[in-house]
Amino acid sequence: MTTETPVPTQPAPSPAGRAAGVRRHARPRPQQLAGRAAVNVVMALIGACFVVPMLWLLLGAFDESAGLSVSWPGEWSLGNFRAVLNEDTTYRPMLNGFILCGGATLVTLTASVLAAYPLSRYQSRFKRPFLLTVLFTTGLPITAIMVPVYGLFVQLNLIDTYTGTILFMATTALPIAIWLTKNFMDAVPIELEEAAWTDGASPMQALRTIVLPLMWPGLSVVAIYTFIHLWGNFFVPFVLLLSNENLPASVSIFTFFSQYGSVMYGQLAAYSLIYSLPALLLYLVLSRRLGGAFAFGGAVKG
Repeated sequence: MTTETPVPTQPAPSPAGRAAGVRRHARPRPQQLAGRAAVNVVMALIGACFVVPMLWLLLGAFDESAGLSVSWPGEWSLGNFRAVLNEDTTYRPMLNGFILCGGATLVTLTASVLAAYPLSRYQSRFKRPFLLTVLFTTGLPITAIMVPVYGLFVQLNLIDTYTGTILFMATTALPIAIWLTKNFMDAVPIELEEAAWTDGASPMQALRTIVLPLMWPGLSVVAIYTFIHLWGNFFVPFVLLLSNENLPASVSIFTFFSQYGSVMYGQLAAYSLIYSLPALLLYLVLSRRLGGAFAFGGAVKG
């Protein structure tokens, strides 16, 4: 009687191992390669639509004979900047823009916080209709309401005034600011406010001392978005401000377009670079403080 020695067998590969082996040895099909190439071409074209205008802006600002085409300057010069850096063309319009956009941003932030707080912390049957109304106003074209607004401002003597323009610019930015502020405020745990209420704080004290310090990254986002949106607003100040001394930089850009159709492209490019600096600097300054936003995990005790 003989005994057979069992032959050790290798364990069968798991389904995950078989799938990994198939993926390791599989080669992309021609259809997949063609699809990837098509996607890359489309993305490159979209990127070129943004890169080419920026390249023209950078090169044209240092070329006194710049035209519509993107070309390397024959002689690099700061003449375009020297031509536009004066009180009438740049300094006063930039100051007007800071007054209008900065004031409107502050009004928008204050109103959006006061409007978002009850929407975030209290329940009401009117909450959803109000939010839908705010959402509807975000898509309302500004041109549809400018005629009645202009008539109202004429009756209230607010035409060609900073006060009226700031208030209306803040109104145009308020709907989306309320939506953003409410979403950021929802991320603040309400348990922190309940603890403050227990200690005797009023809702406004809790909002000022608890909620706002914790949601400053969100307020920074709302401030950046609002200021950039208002900084590029041309139509509202163009209609509501009549004096050249009150016009912001977004409207004074008309000075580079003559009535005969000729355009000083080099000076226009230099002015556009200067005009873009405030919004860019605001983003860089505030974005440095946006890291680690809403880290509330250690703020609530279990």
